[in-house]
This record gives sequence, C-alpha cells and structure tokens, in this order.
Amino acid sequence: MRIAIDAMGGDLAPEEAVKGVLEAATEWPDTSFVLVGDEQRVGPLVNGRKPPNVELRHASEAIGPDEEPVRAVRRKKDASMVVAARMVKEGEADAMLSAGNTGALMAAGLLVVGRIPGIERPALAQTIPSTDDVGVLALDLGANVEARPEHLYMYAVMGSLYRKLVHGMEQPRVGLLNVGTEEGKGTELMKEAYGLISADPDIRFAGNIEARDVLQRACDVLVCDGFSGNVMLKSFEGAAALIMGELKRAFTKNAISKLAAAVVKPGLNRLRRKMDYKEYGGAPLLGLAGIVVKCHGSSDARAFRNGIRQARDAVRHGLIRAIADHISGKEGSGG
Repeated sequence: MRIAIDAMGGDLAPEEAVKGVLEAATEWPDTSFVLVGDEQRVGPLVNGRKPPNVELRHASEAIGPDEEPVRAVRRKKDASMVVAARMVKEGEADAMLSAGNTGALMAAGLLVVGRIPGIERPALAQTIPSTDDVGVLALDLGANVEARPEHLYMYAVMGSLYRKLVHGMEQPRVGLLNVGTEEGKGTELMKEAYGLISADPDIRFAGNIEARDVLQRACDVLVCDGFSGNVMLKSFEGAAALIMGELKRAFTKNAISKLAAAVVKPGLNRLRRKMDYKEYGGAPLLGLAGIVVKCHGSSDARAFRNGIRQARDAVRHGLIRAIADHISGKEGSGG
C-alpha cells in the first residue's frame, strides 16, 4: 500500500504532517508513505530519521486557504495537493491525505481523481462523537451546499457501505437529518429523499433524525445536504468549545474549585478526548474514484496519523470497488 500526503496543506504544515507520517511509518512498516511538498522545507524535517518506507516527492507550489478552489487546481499543476491527487489518479498511490483548502481538495478530487461512475456528487463524510464513543458518520458536511433527492440517496448508500466495510458494522442504521421525526416532515427535498432511501432493501433506514438526537447515536449514518450538515457540525464544535471553556473557568476560579478539578480531572480528560476531532483523523470524500481524506485545517501529528489509519482501512477493505459495484448493480437492476 502506498499513501501520498500533502505536506504543505494545513495551518501547521509541513511540521505536523511530517511528524504524523513518521509516526505512522513506524507503526505500519508494511505501508509506503510519500510526503509531497517543497523539498527545501520538508527535507530538513526528515533528514537523519527517515524510515525506509518514507520518501519525498518535490512539489514547487502550494494552494493557500483563501485561493479560489477550481482556479487554483487548474493553474497550479505542481501544487502539492494536485500532485498527490495525480498520484492517486495514475495509480502511483492508493490514497491521499490533505489538511489544506477544502474546496480545492474537492476540486482536485473531481478534476484530477475523478468520480465513481454513477455518483454525481461526492460527499464529505466525518465521524461525529457520540455519548457511547461509537460515533455517527455524517455526510455531506460541506462538499456540496445544495443537493437533490438522488444525491442524498447516494450518500445513504455510500455511508452505509463505509460503516460496514471500514468500521465493521453489520447493519448500520441510516437516518435523515430533519426538523422532526415524522415521515411527512421537512422540505420537498427531504420528503423525496425519505422515499428513495426507505425503498432500498439494502439500507437499514431509521427514518428522520433531529439534530438534538445525533450525539445520542440515534443512527449510525446521518444523511444531510452540505449546507445543513455544515451548520450542524459548526454548532456542535461551538457548543463543545463553550462547554470546555466554561468548565475550565469554573474549575480554576479559586483554591476550592481547583481541588475539585483534581478530583474530576480524569473524567474531564475523557470528555475532552471524546469531543476532539483529532481522535477521528479526517473526513473521506466518498464518491471519488480513489481514497481522498480531508484532515482538519489545524491537524497536528496525531490527527494526521489517525487520518492515515482511516485511509489504510478504506484501501484494505476495497471501499472504492465496493461502492462502484453497488452502484453499477443498482443501475443494472433499474434502481
């Protein structure tokens, strides 16, 4: 297995990407890693401690966080993100990771890697923490602001397959994010999507799910359009930051509260880890013809390592082939 890493993407590039890759290379010696980026910046970070399963691929350009995605991908042919995507397209790598510009990564996925036949809109799928530590795979979380009913149906198919193959769930429950649990709730988009998803016997449909029930794992796969999904995700992140901030202030207010903090510290640390995106690594772009994982913009070495684990699992379980076969089977049967 060979995985390409965009070493220049993200707020902490290239240092944290390199650290994450070096950790992963030691943990998984059966996998080869290619750090794609500026040799003058990446080289010194690995010289003298580069494992045999790590190599460098020079890329003279990088795509910034504020650049227009499609224009940047088309103009910067030697950008680290584009080079890594091209490696996946040409079979030089089995997967790629990037913590760079989300829109640019989506554009690189569409324009360079390409889509699985039958998939119109790839989706950004991310695991949201849940109270039982299992998590909920939610998609789409921002790759496409708008969607049609058939797109949401395809998200349900891809999310269900991802949970089965990568996470080992036998019968993942698929829910549709909505303003109420009743079948007739929501916009025409949601009503039509409900009909499509519920009609597929291969999907274990849990019906409509309200946002307040997501963290209780009311379903294993949560389907939503990119606009609603992204708003929900940002709301969760904001609430988590507020809660942790308020707890920190409360437990450092005076000597008595500091003593109380010492008692509850183990529980607080577990809560912090549960709410930390770094534990989940990244979000795969499902629907592309290759494994592409988007890591958080401020990913550290741990987040990159966990993102690499996600990519390895997807490759090992043949995720792309499974989705392609499922979609072609549905089309062949008129589904």
